[in-house]
Amino acid sequence: MKALVYTGTKETEVRDQPEPEPGPGEALVAVEAVGICGSDLHAWHGQDPRRVPPMILGHEAAGRVLEGRVPGQRVVLNPIITCGRCRYCAGGRANLCPERELIGMQHPGAFAERVAIPERNLIAVPEGMASERAALTEPCATAWHAVELGRAALWRPLAESRVLVIGGGSVGLLAGLILRHRGCAELRLAETNPLRRTTAEAAGLDTLDPAAAPAEAGGFDLVVDAVGSQRTRAAALAAVAAGGVVSHLGLQDWAGDFDARRATLSEIAFLGVYTYTEADLRAALAALHQGALGDLAWAEPRALEDGGQAFHDLDRGRTAAAKIVLRPDW
Repeated sequence: MKALVYTGTKETEVRDQPEPEPGPGEALVAVEAVGICGSDLHAWHGQDPRRVPPMILGHEAAGRVLEGRVPGQRVVLNPIITCGRCRYCAGGRANLCPERELIGMQHPGAFAERVAIPERNLIAVPEGMASERAALTEPCATAWHAVELGRAALWRPLAESRVLVIGGGSVGLLAGLILRHRGCAELRLAETNPLRRTTAEAAGLDTLDPAAAPAEAGGFDLVVDAVGSQRTRAAALAAVAAGGVVSHLGLQDWAGDFDARRATLSEIAFLGVYTYTEADLRAALAALHQGALGDLAWAEPRALEDGGQAFHDLDRGRTAAAKIVLRPDW
């Protein structure tokens, strides 16, 4: 089969790879659309020791079952493979399973024509939903989870809260669209790339350029950091109000100091957010299908063979698309 293989730092190659062989309880899925995640880009930069080349990356996927219990069913993939037995799995928080693994990390990913995955990791796609839209479910669920955890920690409802989202990639943009859908009182999205600011504004969000003018200090009840760098963590803590919440889901780097004094004296809740639950995936898929988050015109489809160029375009900020979705069947 054809696959886009991560072969080294800032290098990919379209190769013929062996066909996946599903094991017991697994399905074989023909990939119809798969998004490039920020974590894929992080690996491509050679900055993720868990993803060792040569490797097929990609985990934001939708496709059609070829072999398994439901052949012909169109599905979204939950890429997190868990034990299904521990207290986290039993309690509905399988994203915290200590034995969790991921396609595109410990297992071959979805930048390929076909992928093998446990059947319990498949979620049916609603009738008539386009594959490119369905492939946004995984990043949308990540944003959904961050918003839900942040909302639950707020001392006042979203309808009375000022919210700042840092980062205009797909997760940040989706977080903004979810917050707008959930009716937050005031919302701003901070993004340094002017192309992405334009994209966010076209989607109906108010933006600011933090390089030109930082967000109002102490002005926001909830701050969602969808970047996760030393600079954005500092910006999030500066922007959040006393008694407020920082929902931190980006993983760009792990460096820098944490202003624990301000967090303590101002009773700021700093929440680490990791991926999503199955409930988040299903809620995100429904919201995308129902059009609750807009027309999603900011997602750009490209052929799998153009994936190498897509990585370079994303790296150099040359695309206004908040998400590039690759199509192996083009």
